[in-house]
Amino acid sequence: MNLSTRTIRAIAPFLLLLTSQVLAAGVCGGSATPISEIQGQGDASPLAGHKATVEGILTFDARMEGGFAGFYLQQADGETDGNPETSEALFVYTRKKTGEPGERLRVTGTVKEFHGLTELTNVRAITVCGSAPLPKAQVLTLLWPNALESLENMRVTVAQPLTVIDAWNLARYGNLTLAAGEQVVPTEYLEPGPQAANIADRNRQQRLLLDDGRGVRQPKPIPWPPGGLSGENTVRSGDKVHELAGILDYRFEAWRIQPAEQPVFEPVNTRPSAPARPSAPHVRVMAMNLENYFNGDGEGEGFPTTRGAPTALALKVQHRRLVEALRRPDPDILAVTELENDGYSDTSAIAQLAQALGPNWAFVETPGADGSDQIRTGLLYRSDRIVAEAKPERLNAGVFKKRGRPPLAQTFRPEGQRLAIQVVVPHLKSKSCRGATGGNRDRNDGQGCYAKRRADAAHALVEWIEQLPQIPDLAGTLITGDLNSYFREAPLKVLERAGFTSMMHHFHPCTAQQCDHYTYRYKGEKGSLDYALASASLTDRVIDTQTWLINTDEPPALDYKTNLSGTTAAPWRSSDHNPVITDIRL
Repeated sequence: MNLSTRTIRAIAPFLLLLTSQVLAAGVCGGSATPISEIQGQGDASPLAGHKATVEGILTFDARMEGGFAGFYLQQADGETDGNPETSEALFVYTRKKTGEPGERLRVTGTVKEFHGLTELTNVRAITVCGSAPLPKAQVLTLLWPNALESLENMRVTVAQPLTVIDAWNLARYGNLTLAAGEQVVPTEYLEPGPQAANIADRNRQQRLLLDDGRGVRQPKPIPWPPGGLSGENTVRSGDKVHELAGILDYRFEAWRIQPAEQPVFEPVNTRPSAPARPSAPHVRVMAMNLENYFNGDGEGEGFPTTRGAPTALALKVQHRRLVEALRRPDPDILAVTELENDGYSDTSAIAQLAQALGPNWAFVETPGADGSDQIRTGLLYRSDRIVAEAKPERLNAGVFKKRGRPPLAQTFRPEGQRLAIQVVVPHLKSKSCRGATGGNRDRNDGQGCYAKRRADAAHALVEWIEQLPQIPDLAGTLITGDLNSYFREAPLKVLERAGFTSMMHHFHPCTAQQCDHYTYRYKGEKGSLDYALASASLTDRVIDTQTWLINTDEPPALDYKTNLSGTTAAPWRSSDHNPVITDIRL
């Protein structure tokens, strides 16, 4: 069928336009849109939704199996707009295989914003225009978002070593969170309020992820540190990363480096030995959150447990590590939290833990008074060194009547000594917001949810301790356990007004710049949720209170549920809290 002259004349302009577009897309050196115009000076591209042809150098190829299905294209150094507020690179989302790093490409596609990442998608054509030198890497000196936006997708090199502050997603997504230095929870050293909230927000903004250039979950091997994560080859929060260079990327609401080469890891925060006991006569009290120590039915079955080990093998790993962690400091008294609330029979969690610690270990029993929570607090002690005197007590009234975990109190007297100490083990409500209503909601002051309930629990704890039976020759009371509150938060103020001093903060105070003793890390910030609080009469008898940094600095991927090689019989990552160790001179 022949087209009429009229029809040909009608479609000719469209054919000419289409031909010119094809030529523009395929002819190297032809008219092209500068990448800086696509990026613009704001958070989003001013050309989003428009078709564009760009020409630049392929700097990083992420089209490998498990990659991001695309590559990064950057304007050549002599073709930039000279404006430091605009980026000269963008991500090209395509499965087309044309092009290699170090080649100049001409690409036609549609500009799109994908979860904050400016990219070229629906790629119609890619033409290789020959080899070209890679653009010079820009030196990255600030980690603020407004400083990073202008370098999005560009080659960068980080001016200084960065510090690992979080490894939560290391096993899941293959990335580590880095910052210029350690970040301390603001309410560890500041009163809760707007200033603390603002500093927490600033901390979150001053971070950079070290990624692995891939988009797969559960990468194998786990990419960091170089050589792959294992029990023997770990990376701890506080370690340094040097020679960091690659592509500055933005994905999943976070700025990250896709490294061109492996950076250098410096193990600054090495695994420490257990604190040595003082030479002078003393009693050593060790407090530790056990991260849900549940032992199934106590006879090798009953898995998965409701809160702890999912399998008998996972329990075996957890059990061995906890025993190592609890034995090595050679304590006289153990105050534990997150222990399964399953009675005191031979198959109970506390009985089997005591048995594993050794024949001289005994535990305090309060049957019928442990509350209805799945977990409880507990006390164990060396019966060859320490005598448990009088009846143990639990507070299971008021805020602890139904929903709370009843605190436990017991008096201990060292063998052959006149003076005794009273040890109280609390475990206050967590900061999780599940079910929070009214005054227990997050006030955005840095304390999280249930701050009111924790403060009420602290008041009840003080009143209860004051009403406990008087013990002859009592040197004082030590409250030691998990308060789920940082040092400047409301519960600690309540206890401080009642005459109890946080001995760890007395000996090792935390500031924004330095915090060497801490028990917990959460989303890149460190601080203490666990305490040793001495009554006024006991304060001068405390030789030292310190933490043993065995858990929170280790990647969660090394915990008892994963059982990576080389981890079964070591204390590292035996829990998600560091233990608190207090030496008392009696």
